[in-house]
Amino acid sequence: MCALLSSKILKAYDIRGIVNEELSETDAWNIGKSFGSTVKDHCEKPKIAVGYDGRLSSPTLKKRLIEGLLTTGVHVIETGLGPSPMLYYASHFLKCHAAIMVTGSHNPFNYNGFKLVFENKPFFGSQIQSLGHRIAKNDFHQGIGTLDVYDIKDDYLSYLLSDFLNYYSKGKPLKIAWDAGNGATGEILKLLIQQIPGEHILLNEVIDGHFPAHGPDPTDKKNLIQLQEAVLREECDLGIAFDGDGDRIGAIDDQGEIIWGDQLLKLYAEEVLAAHPGATIIADVKASQTLFDYVNTLGGKGLMWATGHSLIKAKMAETKSLLAGEMSGHIFFADRHPGYDDALYAALRLIGILGKRSHKLSAWHKNFPQVFNTPEIRIDCFQQDKFDVIDSIKAMLDHQQQIYFDLDGIRMAEKHGWWLLRASHTQEAIVARFEANSLEYLDKMKEKVGSYLQQFNLTLNEHLT
Repeated sequence: MCALLSSKILKAYDIRGIVNEELSETDAWNIGKSFGSTVKDHCEKPKIAVGYDGRLSSPTLKKRLIEGLLTTGVHVIETGLGPSPMLYYASHFLKCHAAIMVTGSHNPFNYNGFKLVFENKPFFGSQIQSLGHRIAKNDFHQGIGTLDVYDIKDDYLSYLLSDFLNYYSKGKPLKIAWDAGNGATGEILKLLIQQIPGEHILLNEVIDGHFPAHGPDPTDKKNLIQLQEAVLREECDLGIAFDGDGDRIGAIDDQGEIIWGDQLLKLYAEEVLAAHPGATIIADVKASQTLFDYVNTLGGKGLMWATGHSLIKAKMAETKSLLAGEMSGHIFFADRHPGYDDALYAALRLIGILGKRSHKLSAWHKNFPQVFNTPEIRIDCFQQDKFDVIDSIKAMLDHQQQIYFDLDGIRMAEKHGWWLLRASHTQEAIVARFEANSLEYLDKMKEKVGSYLQQFNLTLNEHLT
């Protein structure tokens, strides 16, 4: 009898689910067989890198995944425990045909999954669905694979340091609080801060799959409280946080305020556009309009695109963009970097930029015109199809002859601001965001969108993602 994967775990950008409920060790074995066979369809002797994060289930899932890969006759290079960007580095610099990261990313501790790369490009969407179809048909290559274990941490650390020391060695030292969040960056981070200037305060650096300090998601404000307190208590210049697998960055300024991903992009854009005038800078539909306006003011080309790290990476390659990012803290550099999202690399570039400036991060941020916006607001949507809800609201707007940006949900520009509703591809939820030039108009937009959602028995609350 052919095996079947739960459709719940085949997400838009990766494979992810609750361990032992939606995702099993057998699933990992079958995913290895299916992905190995898919890569072998294109390469006679493929080389596939495998890494894993610090979740409790990751070692076992990694073991079974590799066993499945080996049955297809591929060569596997296990790169060790570390963040997802370390695996992406391995894929690029070991010249692998493909790579798989065992990680639950920013999800709660009982989740896990797989991020996949093929020919240094994201493997996502219909490609992920094809793995499930292949498993259902029991359509696998047969062979005897080989396995090498290559601890790539030192190479990866040298790579991070070389860029920083080459470009920012003359910058002033900063006092920085770091929160690894008990995630996969902890070990690398401890080594990294020993070799860069400044004073460093390290929080939650021990890799622990229980995530005892707080959740592994830096877009959730409550997960940043400990770091905010440390920045203020220790009078730091900056606070930096990472998600569970180290591909998303969170930042706190010297006054303890959160600098969200779209605002960090403004700072990075200044540097990239100074070196590459006219470059295209991409941000997702959740990003502030102030970002796109600022990029255009700097002479760049601001481009709005769909949310999702795989979709952003693909658009970067298509447009030859040198910088992209998301509200969620995924930052993608194709300037002095291969284009994948690496929060440690982004952190070093942030430190380097600030080290060259005389003013604080808070002063830079306050120079921009004030707008009023919300972080991402998650509306739980368990009882009905989240995509159907969005489509129904689109139909209402179409009937009213309203014009909106519909690449990824609904982004509606209004006279005094904009609002967004989109179905999450990683959670059973609809995500909303609002931005306006006054609190009064912000409330009016929220009231309007709330009335749309009420028709589906959904409530717009302040439960933040």
